[in-house]
Amino acid sequence: MSKKFVYLFREGDASMRNLLGGKGANLAEMTGLGMPVPQGFTITTEACTRYYEDGEKINDDIRAEIMEYIGKLEDIAGKKFGDPDNPLLVSVRSGARASMPGMMDTILNLGLNETVVESFAKKTGNPRFAYDSYRRFIQMYSDVVMEVGKSHFEKLIDAMKEKRGVTQDTELTAEDLRELADLFKAGYKSKVGSDFPSDPAEQLFGAVKAVFRSWNNERAIYYRRMNDIPSSWGTAVNVQAMVFGNMGDTSGTGVAFSRNPSTGDRGLYGEFLMNAQGEDVVAGVRTPQTIDQLKVQNPAVYDQFVRIVDTLERHYRDMQDMEFTIEEGTLYMLQTRNGKRTAAAALKIACDLVDEGMIDEKKAVAMIDPKQLDALLHPQFEAAALKNAKPIGQGLPASPGAACGRVVFTAEDATRWTLDKGEDVILVRLETSPEDIEGMNYAKGILTVRGGMTSHAAVVARGMGTCCVSGLGEIKIADDEKSFTLGGGSYAEGDYISLDGSTGNVYGEVIKTVPATISGYFGRVMAWVDKYRTMKVRTNADTPADARQAVSFGAEGIGLCRTEHMFFESDRIAAIREMIVSKTAEQRKAALVKILPMQRGDFESIYEAMQGFPVTIRLLDPPLHEFLPTDEGDIAALAQEMNLGVDVLKDIIKSLHEFNPMMGHRGCRLDVTYPEIGEMQTRAIIEAAINVQKRHPEWTLAPEIMVPLVGDVKELQFVKNIITTTADKIIADSGVDLKYLVGTMIEIPRAAITADEIAQEAEFFSFGTNDLTQMTFGFSRDDAGAFLDSYYKNAIYENDPFARLDRKGVGQLVSTAVRLGRQTRPDIKLGICGEHGGDPSSVEFCFETGLNYVSCSPFRVPIAKLAAAQAAIRTSEEKK
Repeated sequence: MSKKFVYLFREGDASMRNLLGGKGANLAEMTGLGMPVPQGFTITTEACTRYYEDGEKINDDIRAEIMEYIGKLEDIAGKKFGDPDNPLLVSVRSGARASMPGMMDTILNLGLNETVVESFAKKTGNPRFAYDSYRRFIQMYSDVVMEVGKSHFEKLIDAMKEKRGVTQDTELTAEDLRELADLFKAGYKSKVGSDFPSDPAEQLFGAVKAVFRSWNNERAIYYRRMNDIPSSWGTAVNVQAMVFGNMGDTSGTGVAFSRNPSTGDRGLYGEFLMNAQGEDVVAGVRTPQTIDQLKVQNPAVYDQFVRIVDTLERHYRDMQDMEFTIEEGTLYMLQTRNGKRTAAAALKIACDLVDEGMIDEKKAVAMIDPKQLDALLHPQFEAAALKNAKPIGQGLPASPGAACGRVVFTAEDATRWTLDKGEDVILVRLETSPEDIEGMNYAKGILTVRGGMTSHAAVVARGMGTCCVSGLGEIKIADDEKSFTLGGGSYAEGDYISLDGSTGNVYGEVIKTVPATISGYFGRVMAWVDKYRTMKVRTNADTPADARQAVSFGAEGIGLCRTEHMFFESDRIAAIREMIVSKTAEQRKAALVKILPMQRGDFESIYEAMQGFPVTIRLLDPPLHEFLPTDEGDIAALAQEMNLGVDVLKDIIKSLHEFNPMMGHRGCRLDVTYPEIGEMQTRAIIEAAINVQKRHPEWTLAPEIMVPLVGDVKELQFVKNIITTTADKIIADSGVDLKYLVGTMIEIPRAAITADEIAQEAEFFSFGTNDLTQMTFGFSRDDAGAFLDSYYKNAIYENDPFARLDRKGVGQLVSTAVRLGRQTRPDIKLGICGEHGGDPSSVEFCFETGLNYVSCSPFRVPIAKLAAAQAAIRTSEEKK
């Protein structure tokens, strides 16, 4: 039997999500539940994969199967595709297995042509509706299939409204819309070079190909990279019989949530527009009415909708995001999916669903996106500063949080100002569109003139955890898009403004922010996380302040304390430089004597902050030249302090220059060359631990001393001898029973594949995946950004390997080192301290590989803990 590529909605169900995509599976499930769903069929994700395998062509077998299902849909609907007397019109929508709102394309009213629209107008007795549908179809098809772009058509609409002296699209007459349709077709021909297609089958296959193509458009690729969605999944295509919300005042369309997606409060939340089609609500072309007003306009439809919403939420056991259309007083459900929500709403909804008996604690933990917790941990406005600030306007509070930055007016500028100038920016737009996704991601806040709480800007910003204020209609953006006026003032590109996404207030000034506070639902969820999590989570912290912050977020130790970061402080950089330029071991030791009490004091403060949790301290790692001055004035000052000639000092600095410093004289190589450095650092680590242990006998301190950049067991043996000789004498002299461990960072591929030998000396491994990734791929993370975009566009890489652990290459090295290390030393302690320690998918890999802990920056600790708990829950469920 040949493979099946097309399924009627009535042939599928929710379990077929991978094949039918999320939208198709949910349409099938709603059909099975007996809900009022306009019928249709789904072209599977496998058809999308085949499309790309066949050189971006729909092969003859799949084309034939699609037309076969058009016939089946004709039978169900009692209408004929392309028939002027009784036409079947359809929508064509994308639907990947993972929700990607706004990232791919939709076409409505497909099947219309000049002949069909005439008879459609007569059959419905509503020529305005018919030509409104036709001009929308021409515009969408031109934009999505032929990539003509919306702006050309929007200018024609604006010109027509100005000519007629009206402000709303709904005020245009049937004749106006007929004329617009002719103008649109003429514009199409001028841009494309051929007439607008009139054959419905040609229209259909053009639309299906466009949806398949949209899987690999730039915004979809970017969204997939942000959300760890593999390109191999592909997208399904849903072909659905049209129902019309633009047939007049008894018709309408809307978007609603079963709970408030910003706060998580229980109760219907959404918006609708009468005499409109779906894109009008999402695009924010008109400002919609709130869903409760539907009860006034059509109580029967409202009551039916409330019942359906309740059924869907109970069925899916999660907050639902639904699209609906009312056609001449009859309700139709076009979509349901688990709704995107803010981080705060996610926690409240999870807790409420547990309290309501819908889900258990494990399900509650599993349903929260770890990356969203970031939004809870970012600044809010300082209360005192906010009290003295006066808003210049108020829009809709579309996505909570606070943001302050310089005004930019395009997504491209948001990206450029952030990356090239290092500026925080607020993106100000008439309305956003999916093409703006990258700039929206870089912006600290988003402000739009048009659109409601379910507009593109609002939905995308909430998903990103970005502050957003929408629908501030009083804003007037200048024609050159370089300034806007609001509240009697003018604000140009580069001026500062501040947004409060929780109130909708906009301020024409800088307002100071303060760190977010977390409690309540957060604490309850994190208690569940700790209940089911088995892997520990530590933090990377170099200062007592960082350590205290991490402990407040639940860190269970320090996995990486980088001693060199302490050296750059003004009160000690001179002593470090003195040590570096010393010509003899005696001179070096004299300089190190000055550094010792500073290092010891640093470590004591960190031990105190960690309250007895384990602390891993890495010995000096970077090349020494990084500490030396480059400015002429600084060089002269150091030369005077060292009693050296300027030229002599310059020669020393020049001698330390390396062609490839990241693979040069650094890490354990420094201690091999200058053993006195390792001796001083060991003394500081051990003496600090003894002092703190004496002050806190209730704690059991056991410092973990980590030797970096080891590639050969003999290197580790050499440095370990320095450490143990120094430490054992200090401990013996102190009379304190202090234990300590000596281990290494696995960050060189050779270390990973000889881990059995290295484990003979190392009592723990910590995987330094930043350098391990650099050395495995053979490129620098500082320079890779110059070419990685080309790799993404050409589908060579799907993710930045420095952000998400490469399982096939780097992951294999980690797995090999884990296996070999435990083979030699079964009780070896294993962790990761690279940036990957805070990435949810990388945390999952670490759990599966059997690491004891992950370590990440303080603000990512809750993210890592949640990801670790989810991995444990998933594994336990799979074993059942």
